[in-house]
Amino acid sequence: MSMPNVLILGGCGFIGRNLVGYLVNKKLAGTIRVVDKVPPQVAWLNKTHAEAFNNDLVEFKSANLINPESCKNAFKTAEDMQWDLVINCAGETKPGQTDPVYQEGILKLSLNCANEAAKHKVKHYVELSSGNMHSSDKVPHKEDGPVEPWTYVAKWKKQVEDQLSDIPDLPYTILRLPVVYGIGDKTGLMPRIMAAAIYKKLGETMKLLWNSDLKLSTVHVDDIYNVVDCADSTQGSVSTILADLFDIRVDYYGNIVSTVVDLVGAADDANDKHLAPWAEACRRDGILNTPLSPHMDPEIGREQTATTRIYAICS
Repeated sequence: MSMPNVLILGGCGFIGRNLVGYLVNKKLAGTIRVVDKVPPQVAWLNKTHAEAFNNDLVEFKSANLINPESCKNAFKTAEDMQWDLVINCAGETKPGQTDPVYQEGILKLSLNCANEAAKHKVKHYVELSSGNMHSSDKVPHKEDGPVEPWTYVAKWKKQVEDQLSDIPDLPYTILRLPVVYGIGDKTGLMPRIMAAAIYKKLGETMKLLWNSDLKLSTVHVDDIYNVVDCADSTQGSVSTILADLFDIRVDYYGNIVSTVVDLVGAADDANDKHLAPWAEACRRDGILNTPLSPHMDPEIGREQTATTRIYAICS
């Protein structure tokens, strides 16, 4: 039985690099092409991920997927080869950007990739989307239910979802992901983890908005590929782990105060408090450059935070 040919778009990112390692270690692919605008050599790969990228099965191709011609070259193969599986992990997901940045880095990029996949008649296309699609309603939602994207990233991801169905000859699956954590995470749970370490150093209580019952659905990056989502995590369950790990106290402002607080101002105050100790820790240990930051974006303070578990929407 021949192994599938897999194309991973945005493969040097957090989810992509772990997917490459998973496919290599499990020997699940015959060919793996990684496409990214950032070369692996400067993508902060750890030793395990770097070894996976150096495997003979893996080919790296540099491309700017926002550019249609560059996207076309990313898909190009020999005449006798076809992509069995294309997984789009690419896109601008950094919080705090403007609509034009997301329109180009999410909508335009994703539609370029999806249209090119249809032209190449790929056997299946997977689009990674955002789980921040629902309000704080107390009732569960189904995949085809009404949505209220409440982050900029989710808003543009939803537009991608809506337009994928208009592309003929594209068998696809959309995965709406909650907060993803694991090796290589920089923006999922990592800012909370770093903040906990900072409060350990400061000897102060880490105080969070809302309360311990706030849903904070999470999934380990390895479980995305197994389509396993057994976690039912909350802000409280995550904070309990951090409190035990760093031996700190965690408290909450409660719903009344959190409802009226200026989220932008609160985030700015927290970042001012966090960044100075973090810079001092880096200086003390001789760390001149790092991809990690305890910076908190105001969007993560909203009450709707990550209520979605993994959803799969198939064409």
